[in-house]
Amino acid sequence: MEMIKKNVIATFFSLLLISYLFAAPASASVGGANLKVTIIGTNPYPAKIGEYLTLTIQVENIGGDKADNVDIEIVPQYPFSLDSEANAIQNVGVLNPGRTATKEFHLFVDKNAQKGVRSIDIRTKTGRDNPWSEKSFDIRIGTETFNSKGTVELKEIVSDPKAFMPGDRGTITVTLTNTATTPTVTIDGSDFDTNARIQAAVLRPLSEGIIVLDAPYEDMGLLGPGDSIKLTFNIKIAEDAAEGTHNLELAIEGNSFDYNSRKNIPIKVDSSNIRVIPSKELQLINGQATLEFDVANTHPNGFNSVSIKPEAEGVKFYPAEYFIGPMNPDELFTIEFDAMADNSFSVDGEASEGINMSLTANYSNGINRHANTVGNLNFTNASESPESSSKAVLAGGLIIISIPAAFLFYRRRKQ
Repeated sequence: MEMIKKNVIATFFSLLLISYLFAAPASASVGGANLKVTIIGTNPYPAKIGEYLTLTIQVENIGGDKADNVDIEIVPQYPFSLDSEANAIQNVGVLNPGRTATKEFHLFVDKNAQKGVRSIDIRTKTGRDNPWSEKSFDIRIGTETFNSKGTVELKEIVSDPKAFMPGDRGTITVTLTNTATTPTVTIDGSDFDTNARIQAAVLRPLSEGIIVLDAPYEDMGLLGPGDSIKLTFNIKIAEDAAEGTHNLELAIEGNSFDYNSRKNIPIKVDSSNIRVIPSKELQLINGQATLEFDVANTHPNGFNSVSIKPEAEGVKFYPAEYFIGPMNPDELFTIEFDAMADNSFSVDGEASEGINMSLTANYSNGINRHANTVGNLNFTNASESPESSSKAVLAGGLIIISIPAAFLFYRRRKQ
């Protein structure tokens, strides 16, 4: 038994030592730069035989450290060839964590190429002395022709969030429907099925500041008469994107060239946010007050998890942060804070010089967390004699008695 215990202890410490040795290198690399490469544009799509093809390649640093000198290299294979070997490598430069960059490469599709899917390799590296990382991508060449006569139409566009703010990420979901109503159709004496094929679908931005994060959909299969399918694309709005309506293009490859189509997908970018406005004077009486603010959602769509946090030097607020929750567009909400000053305020019978107060609004637009601060709100303090205070309390009590009970709400929504 003693020998078994010694063996168990020796085994335990051996495993502990091995795990430490192997864990050390892994933990050291957690915070390094890490590149994610995606083909976000293929023009034309699908590639045409005997013509040039433009690939838009996006690289994103998903690591914890900046990449000092990012290079992108394209390694074409038959039937693709570069317009010039000198253009095989393009330099991005420094890429900070969470940032993306795009580069275009021009390829020629051999005139003897066959229709179908071919692969191409793309390599990236984070610095001049670092090794290359390689990933293979499929590119469709040509359009297959089918005798089916079903037609794919765009029936619905859903943007989440409904209106993006600069820097937001979100999704565009499109619903495609086969508009045929019968299983077969007769044309010039010949019968055809009315199935619709979606051979490919790609979403392309048509303006600056919009980034599509997903590769094209391919081989989505058959849609019977009246059937629908939803396709979701992840997009990102640049921090410097212009406000207003931006357009994307949804290119759909259908049964054949005659059934291919391009649809316009509009999205809205709007930086309007939560506004916080004092609705009563910001003044403490004898170091205490109940402060009231109107909170308004000026954005085109609703926000979630809205909260307001006040701050002022020498003043404590209760609650420390007011949680409102969801707010609809154009909704106005009135909130109150009890404020209590500490000894840093003057209470010598005259109003103090005052200090700045700020309120920070936190809220979510879709999956994106935002905050904006209202500052430079002048906060003063005044003292009041016990006699005048008691008179004020008596007068206030008489006024309250005369007001109907329906008005005795401290927290209310204004429509």
